Parts: sequence; C-alpha cells; structure tokens
Amino acid sequence: MEKCYKYRIYPNLEQQKTISKIFGCCRFIFNRFLAERIEAYNRDGKTISRFEQDRNLTELKKELIWLKEADSTALQAVIQNLEAAYQNFFRRIKNGEKAGFPKFKSKRSNRKSYKTKTVGKNIEVLEKSIKLPKLGLVECRVSKQVEGWIISATVSQNPSGKYFVSVCCTDVMLSALSREAFAKTGAVTGIDVGIKDFAITSDGNKFDNPKYLSKSEKKLVREQRRLSRKPKGSQNRNKARIKVAGVHEKIANQRNDFLHNITTNLVKDYDVISIESLKIKNMVKNHKLAKSISDVSWGEFVRQLEYKCHWYGKTLVKIPTFFASSQTCHKCGFQNVAVKDLSVRKWICPNCGAEHDRDINAAINILNKGLENLA
Repeated sequence: MEKCYKYRIYPNLEQQKTISKIFGCCRFIFNRFLAERIEAYNRDGKTISRFEQDRNLTELKKELIWLKEADSTALQAVIQNLEAAYQNFFRRIKNGEKAGFPKFKSKRSNRKSYKTKTVGKNIEVLEKSIKLPKLGLVECRVSKQVEGWIISATVSQNPSGKYFVSVCCTDVMLSALSREAFAKTGAVTGIDVGIKDFAITSDGNKFDNPKYLSKSEKKLVREQRRLSRKPKGSQNRNKARIKVAGVHEKIANQRNDFLHNITTNLVKDYDVISIESLKIKNMVKNHKLAKSISDVSWGEFVRQLEYKCHWYGKTLVKIPTFFASSQTCHKCGFQNVAVKDLSVRKWICPNCGAEHDRDINAAINILNKGLENLA
C-alpha cells in the first residue's frame, strides 16, 4: 500500500534557481525523446523502447554537460513517464475510449513538476525541513510525519508560484494500522448527491452545498478582466495572472477542505456506505447545469470515500448508474415517471399514498439496493 504526504516548501533563491533548472532539463528530455520516438516510427514503423532511451540518456549526458546539473533520477523518471503516456494512449485505443497522443511540454506552462526517487537516504523528512537531492535541506511546513519507507518525492510549482513536495511512502503495516483508527459503529447509510444540497443520507441528514465558485465568481471575473487588459509578455500581465491563479487556488482549497471533512465524518460514522455511480462527463453536457456540477465536485467526493473506506476498514458499495432511485417509492416499489422532472422535490406515491422527500427517498433506495448487492 502506498500513501502520499503533501507539504508546502519554502526554497531560498539559490534552491529556486536549481528547481527551475531541473524543470527545464526534464522538459527538454521529455520533448527530445518524444520527438525521437515519433521520428523512429515515421522512419521505420517501429517505436523505441524505454530501455533504449535509458541508454541514449546516458550518452546524451556526456554530450550536454548542463544536464548533470539536474537530479539524475528525475531525468530517468521523465522517460518512465513518457513510456506510461504511450501505454495509456494505446490502452485507451484498445478499449475504444477517446485517446490523446502524448504532447510536447511547453516552456510557458504555469504548472511544473519533477519526480525524484529514493537512493539510500537522499530524501528525508525532518521536523521543519526536508532533504532533497541537488537541493539539500529545504524549509518545509511538516504538518504530519511520514509513516513507512519513502519511495519518491515530487517537487511541484503551482500557477500562483508556490512550491510543494509530495512524498510517496509505502509500508506493509500501514493499512492494518489505519483500519484500527475508526471503531465499528454498525451503522449503514445510502447517499444521494445533489446540487441544492450537496449530499443527503438515508437517515435524513442533509449537507448544504457551499458553492465556493459562485461566492468567488465576482472577484474572479474582476481579476480576469484586469488580466485581459494587460499587454502579453509584460510583467504586469504576469502579476495579474498570479492574482487570477490565487483566486482559483483559494476556491480549490476551500472545496478540498470541505470534501475531506465531510468524507472523513461519513467514514467515521458508518460501516457501510452505498452511493450511486455517476457518469459526470455525460452530465456536464447539460450547459445549464455544467458549472454547478463541476463546482460541486462529485467525482472527487466519491474518490475520497473510496480510499478512506479502504484505509479504515469500512465498506463502500456502488450501485448502477441508471437505477431509478428518485422515481421509486421505497415502501411499495412503485415507479413514478412524473418524478423525472427535477422541479418535483416532494411527491405522494399514487400506489400506496406514502409522502416522499425526493432526495431522502432516493437515498433510502440507494441504501436498499446497496445492501442487496452486498448480500
């Protein structure tokens, strides 16, 4: 089992220059070897293997001395990432999915990162700093000490200019220790997600949708308008870009904090959680609801529930996408087609006369279906 810890780092000016050089070297290697693969395929109809490119990298470092300024494991990781991009491309084609061919990396991209691997004790997390290859000790805000053995570290810079490091660890005992953290409650629940209310449980609890994007939209529009007025390539434009990135970052941080709080509480309170599988890519094709659906972040909500249930020994059950949870009366099983209209929030079953809150009724049906599948 692997677990990652993400910390913010505060490199000094010299370390920032080194990080910038490593970003540039990694981008150069990726673009060079991608072009090499494309050229070989166009010439011979065959691609170049990762192992051949590993040997080519060794020879290239002898020719281009400045590549030695970068971390050697970071350059090796670039070739592995390129290989993974190719494998994902062919896998998607094989499965009939929409496939994107690997693209060249741009110098003007505002998201930069490189991955370095553990060799001996070249990566260590200390009390107020982290040791990284080529950088030495970097000031770091260590919110939690790592558990297990460090495999790798990914240094990244986000669009607002802040630096972060994500430390990937593994420990065979980690999952067993994590499962002991939350006691068994014996409680079960079904969850129906929505836009008006973020989530509704089968026992009647409703979690409000915070709508962080809507609340910050005026400020975002104002900063984007100021950005559009700045001449391209100017320092003022870069300053305005950072302000826009800062607003987006704040919205993302608020949303992530909300999702982590709600998912942790749900996993702590319930042993079995049943939830509906959603085709979000299809749902956002509705242009009237696309922005609200993207803002509410159902996909991330389900992802967090999945791994937290796995960590803490709880059970997550996914029911089929097209299960008519909202239209079915949970008492008699009658399916009321009129409830397809989203404006219908409360309805009375024509068959048994039971009164239903649309969302709570759906959550109860999701729970029942989940328990049925689990059995």
